[in-house]
Amino acid sequence: MRKIIGIGETVFDIIFRGDTPVSGKPGGSVFNAMVSLGRMGFNPVFISELGDDKIGAEVRKCMEQNNISDQCICQLPPDCKSAMALAFLDQNQKADYMFYNNYPDSGRLDFLMPQIEEDDIVLFGSSFAVDEALRDPLMNLLTVARDKNAIVYYDVNFRKNLVNIVRHKMPALLENMEYATIIKGSDEDFSNIYAESDPDVTYSEHIEFFTRNFIYTRGAEGCRLYSNQNPVKDYAAKAVEAVSTVGAGDSFNAGIIFGLMHYGVTFRQLKEGRVDAQTWDKIINCGVEFSSHVCTTLDNYISPQFAQQLKLAL
Repeated sequence: MRKIIGIGETVFDIIFRGDTPVSGKPGGSVFNAMVSLGRMGFNPVFISELGDDKIGAEVRKCMEQNNISDQCICQLPPDCKSAMALAFLDQNQKADYMFYNNYPDSGRLDFLMPQIEEDDIVLFGSSFAVDEALRDPLMNLLTVARDKNAIVYYDVNFRKNLVNIVRHKMPALLENMEYATIIKGSDEDFSNIYAESDPDVTYSEHIEFFTRNFIYTRGAEGCRLYSNQNPVKDYAAKAVEAVSTVGAGDSFNAGIIFGLMHYGVTFRQLKEGRVDAQTWDKIINCGVEFSSHVCTTLDNYISPQFAQQLKLAL
């Protein structure tokens, strides 16, 4: 049976509107996607690190409640604490982040390698994917995934706090792309990395060499899909009254992965350009539905009710 494996940071998100905290819950880019996928009936494996503290306990409780395996969760040393993130919403409900962590200087993420087989899906991305301290364990996982012909989904998610050191991070970014079967990134990501705002130029000059499966997102303006032999296609975002955009991109990833699984898309189909336009339409629609729903809530992931309705509809 196909598996979903995610690797990424785990934080406790505290969301502010103005100077008032309005929500607090376990988060992290890949973690959010894993929760949504767990609620859709999968049993994803999540690789991360947690402290032996109240936040760590809350994260583990959330994982258990949402069918996420913790077999690859690494315990931080006693003098280290689980990470936190403060998200400040602007008038458009977009978040500006501040991160707080207390990681050890070495010896991080010594996890037991999960079993990976052909057509499994491995999700990674964000600042975690360009962190020098985590490079070796991440590369070990991606190498196994590539050798086994798993689908590797890379969400670039390059935040503006890294812009000043983008040249330093460039080797890791490029190496990540070498492993990717699908690359997803936003207009903000590629503006931060390449100072480039044209999606076609972004694809032809920076992505196509690595993979022809590329999803370029533009927030409320929707997304553009580049998919090997199919024509480039734009998809509209769903019009909703946004409460928060925290977790919207992560939920989009979860929707795309759900679509890949639900419609039986394989590694070889993606590599050989044999996913037809109609199937991609259905997959992208899953991403749009997931992210649109999350924008209407203060949650980082789809609700159990939404998951149940979608399962019945499909």
